[in-house]
Amino acid sequence: MRIAAGVPGAKRAQRLGLIAAIGIGAMAFTGCSAINEQSTTKIVAVSDGVEATMGSLELRNVLVISNGNDAPGRVLGTFYNNSQSDITLTISGDQGSQTEVTVKPGVPLVLNGDTDTAILSTVTAPAGATEVLQLRQSGSDTAAKSLTVPVLDGTLAEYKNLVPTAAATP
Repeated sequence: MRIAAGVPGAKRAQRLGLIAAIGIGAMAFTGCSAINEQSTTKIVAVSDGVEATMGSLELRNVLVISNGNDAPGRVLGTFYNNSQSDITLTISGDQGSQTEVTVKPGVPLVLNGDTDTAILSTVTAPAGATEVLQLRQSGSDTAAKSLTVPVLDGTLAEYKNLVPTAAATP
């Protein structure tokens, strides 16, 4: 180092080399995001339920609250109709259990347990497993879809009062 100090322009070369090294290092560490997909552009379900889209109907946080094993189950979720007319959504579970809801255009239908209109008479999957629901919509659009949803019971405090009983089944 002492020898280079006597050579004219040595300090300047060292500074330029250091700046170049820092620049290359910064590009190496930040360049990864240039080729990776941005995670903020992905839509993910950040709740207990699942989501799906059926034509003009958006389904968010859909799940079933039930003790399972042939017990009744309450369908929870938020449904949003992007069309100009009502959409009737028929939700069918195993063994012929079925419920139906009407989703008005532009107004979210939130099934959160305040109403007992969306109860399946039979849920075959035990709590902690998944149940395949058959969804069929009628109205401005007609579509059908299978949706695998989680079955949860009253173990979590927020679901404790939402587990339907056989007497609550319509």
